[in-house]
Amino acid sequence: MELPLISYTVFQDGVILGADTRATEGPIVADKNCEKIHYMAPNIYCCGAGTAADTEAVTDNISSQLKLHRYHTGRESRVVTALTLLKSHLFRYQGHVSAALVLGGVDVTGPHLHTIYPHGSTDTLPYATMGSGSLAAMAIFESEYREGLTRDEGINLVTKAICSGIFNDLGSGSNVDVCVIEKGKKEYLRNHLTPNPRTYISSRGYTFSKKAEVLLTKITPLKELVDVIEVGGDAMEE
Repeated sequence: MELPLISYTVFQDGVILGADTRATEGPIVADKNCEKIHYMAPNIYCCGAGTAADTEAVTDNISSQLKLHRYHTGRESRVVTALTLLKSHLFRYQGHVSAALVLGGVDVTGPHLHTIYPHGSTDTLPYATMGSGSLAAMAIFESEYREGLTRDEGINLVTKAICSGIFNDLGSGSNVDVCVIEKGKKEYLRNHLTPNPRTYISSRGYTFSKKAEVLLTKITPLKELVDVIEVGGDAMEE
């Protein structure tokens, strides 16, 4: 499965993460409401594009390392620590692990936003998109992003960018998830927007009135089909 579209933006007090919820398996929609925003630490989250199994495995692995680091130091995880662990892990596999990630979080040094490519290269940007619908989403960011966005303005901008990918890319679709990370708190808005509701289902549900009737049942004993040969001798020991 693939996780096609993610986007982030930095606003004045934190970071806003957004993602669509369609997972594909080639030309097939495998999951209409998957979660693409992965937990890394209480103050850090990460979105993944690429192969679903790879993004899940990589983020879970690094998340566990960050937790052990917090236990050892007694301090909040820093975004640069997560960035270094992720890029080192992906560089080790030279792109064979298909995980394109966008990492966002807020620590003692403020809000941070980084993109991490499957080969391990990184960028640090005020806004970013990745995945098959990223060009449509980036068009929204490049035309409407500005410094000093408020929380609500940032949520609206990210939602609009994700919707642009949903409606202009076949690999993206379904709903919009948003995660807002601020100093000391975070808010995960699961299915923040549902622009594609299923409106064609009958309120009565599916009915199957016609059933195939059993017209004839015939049971033939096994001995009539084959000759049964009895073999004597001692039983085998296990």
